[in-house]
Amino acid sequence: MTTNESGTHGAILPDVAPEGEDGPIVELRNAGKAYGNIRALHGVSLKVFPSQVTCVLGDNGAGKSTLIKIISGLHQHTEGEFLVDGTPVRFSTPRDALDKGIATVYQDLAVVPLMPVWRNFFLGSEMTKGPWPLRRLDIEKMKQTADQELRNMGIVLDNLEQPIGTLSGGQRQCVAIARAVYFGARVLILDEPTAALGVKQSGVVLKYIAAARDRGLGVIFITHNPHHAYMVGDHFSVLRLGTMELSASRSEVSLEELTNHMAGGAELAALKHELAQVRGVDVEELPEEEDLTAPVASSEGAA
Repeated sequence: MTTNESGTHGAILPDVAPEGEDGPIVELRNAGKAYGNIRALHGVSLKVFPSQVTCVLGDNGAGKSTLIKIISGLHQHTEGEFLVDGTPVRFSTPRDALDKGIATVYQDLAVVPLMPVWRNFFLGSEMTKGPWPLRRLDIEKMKQTADQELRNMGIVLDNLEQPIGTLSGGQRQCVAIARAVYFGARVLILDEPTAALGVKQSGVVLKYIAAARDRGLGVIFITHNPHHAYMVGDHFSVLRLGTMELSASRSEVSLEELTNHMAGGAELAALKHELAQVRGVDVEELPEEEDLTAPVASSEGAA
């Protein structure tokens, strides 16, 4: 396994603001969530800076969904602190999060497949014109605005009248991203946007994630796929059983190390001797347990 000189194996390293940025938009400090006697999340610290993609990885049951629900205002944390622009907050509804500029694009996208693209773009926030009681939808302005905003993100559609359900999965994800940007998102949470997509469409979505970052947004990219995360990520957080197993910037962790953490490399390494007794199982490529669990001697490499 490739050894990283900064020593990030199993480490939680301090997040450092990108050059020129004062502080994080969103910050969790030892946050947790309990449902009765069940602790779904415990001791999780996370910072989201402008113009940075923060990738949150983890297997099923790792706590990713709970983390999303806390930040997006669906659930409230039961321990630790949740800060927006340095001020402690406790959201009661997703509307509270939206008012602070935190938008979430879920995997199912919440679109109406038979409605045109422009109508889905403004769904629930339609533009109107004329005095009451003769107020009506301003269709032309909505079409022009949707087309312009999509083009600003590099998305060119020949016909905004086509049902959004006729677009590919990647295109629908990109429309949802552009919509969130237009309506003032400062932090964009993307819930497994490439999970059900092929290679080409995944590449399209990753392109627009990078575009959102370049427009100054802080992006939280939730994914199972370390390869997708490493293509666009600036900081990586790996959750395991509700706790943060790894938190490191791109310069502090290699793709191989990230993949090992995501795939439960420490657990497999611990079973290396037993696995070696099983016929047909190759353990030569497995890392040593101490490589993935050794504590960091110094945090100087996190600067």
